[in-house]
Amino acid sequence: MITLGELAEKLGGVVKGDDNCQISSLSTLTDAESGQIAFLANAKYRPYLETTKASAVIVSEANAKYCQTNALVLANPYLGFALVAQLLDTTPKAANDIAASAVISADATVGEGVCIGANAVIESGVTLGDNVIIGANCFVGKDAIIKNGSQLWSNVSIYHRVEIGRDCLIQANTVIGSDGFGYANDQGNWVKIPQLGAVIIGDNVEIGACTTIDRGALENTIIESNVIIDNQVQIAHNVKLGAGTAIAGCTVIAGSTTIGQNCTIAGLVAINGHISVADGSVLTGMTMVTKSIKEAGIYSSGMPSLPNKEWRKNASRYKHLDDMYKKMAELEKAITDLKNK
Repeated sequence: MITLGELAEKLGGVVKGDDNCQISSLSTLTDAESGQIAFLANAKYRPYLETTKASAVIVSEANAKYCQTNALVLANPYLGFALVAQLLDTTPKAANDIAASAVISADATVGEGVCIGANAVIESGVTLGDNVIIGANCFVGKDAIIKNGSQLWSNVSIYHRVEIGRDCLIQANTVIGSDGFGYANDQGNWVKIPQLGAVIIGDNVEIGACTTIDRGALENTIIESNVIIDNQVQIAHNVKLGAGTAIAGCTVIAGSTTIGQNCTIAGLVAINGHISVADGSVLTGMTMVTKSIKEAGIYSSGMPSLPNKEWRKNASRYKHLDDMYKKMAELEKAITDLKNK
């Protein structure tokens, strides 16, 4: 429990109503009950301020006058929602203490306050910083480094020589440092190229569940600080992700591509290898990037859905585009010739 006044003090907000209102948890405007706090970040939900059962609502100054209950007034209500959620978070740790069934190499370095879950394996030469948490069934390979305050949920695999920075969060079943897709072809036979680089991850990076980040072929795959990566993302060998970039689920980035800082990449985006994307670029859902993006902007290529009958017509016509183009060019030339007579 926390009072609305205490929340205002921690977040630098202003209370309109009862400072001593007790808050136990968060909810939406439509589902909230007494003792909960909701938020309004989108004006289209403003009518629900009149009917919400929440004990308090996080609002902007402009919307405070519409609130029929206690209000916590903040400049950015959505950011306020995130910060209140952190204060009221009840998520347990991935591990508590060091489980008896954990297998820890005698020459691993384990810092103060480290917790390691059941059946986790910590191999030779590993360094775990202070307050690192390793969930059940995790594997941390030889000479890997995980710095202070980082947490791995269950079944995460960290391969050899991977380096993870401070205060990172890695969700379950993610694999970091697996081999990149490197092969040479010898008359129809694939010859594996050993992947000799590593993965270097900065500070305050969050990586979703079931994501794969491949190690570099010769140099390292690099994820800079403050990057957030969603579930089921594939990042190939020698990719470089700039600081502050966000990547949504099921996106794939091919090898040796450099993504700039503070980019926003939506879900199901496919990015070709050996290219670069400029700082601050935004790629909307299902965009296919085949060439370098040299200037920041919003880029799209995914086709919106259509009724099947209409889509089939358009798909049938697509193969005639070249003929249509040639006929259009001929007509334009004929018109130009007539004008010049």
